[in-house]
Amino acid sequence: MSKHDGYAFDKTNDKRLCNTVGQQHPGSAIMNLINLFNNEQDITTVKEGDTIFSEGDAGDAMYVVVEGLVALSVRGHQLDLLEPGELFGEMALIDAGPRSATATAKSDSRIARVDERRFTFLVQETPFFALHVMRVLARRLRNMDDTLH
Repeated sequence: MSKHDGYAFDKTNDKRLCNTVGQQHPGSAIMNLINLFNNEQDITTVKEGDTIFSEGDAGDAMYVVVEGLVALSVRGHQLDLLEPGELFGEMALIDAGPRSATATAKSDSRIARVDERRFTFLVQETPFFALHVMRVLARRLRNMDDTLH
């Protein structure tokens, strides 16, 4: 176990995360982050129908669904329905642009908030987490491209 920027980290988490690649979505490189965030301290409970953030909002964190369902929509069109272990809002930690989508709880949900400090720690200490975030971005970009064509 190592400690970095106030976070304790068990190096075996990276191996466990590596082993979950493809289990939730067979044949893909999308992994379930529930094992990494299930015991997170910064967890918020949202009620069905609550807006977590809106398209155009400033963002300073990403989120991971711990329990429940969260819908991502752009201009009123739902693009994705996220289940426990899936992340959203990650672009806020990569660039300074406004939110590109609206996130709405589709059921009573628990979401883990990941600020820039925690995100940087996870990227440094868990290479598979960084790769996962890039794969999520690529998948969403391809899905958006398919929607437009």
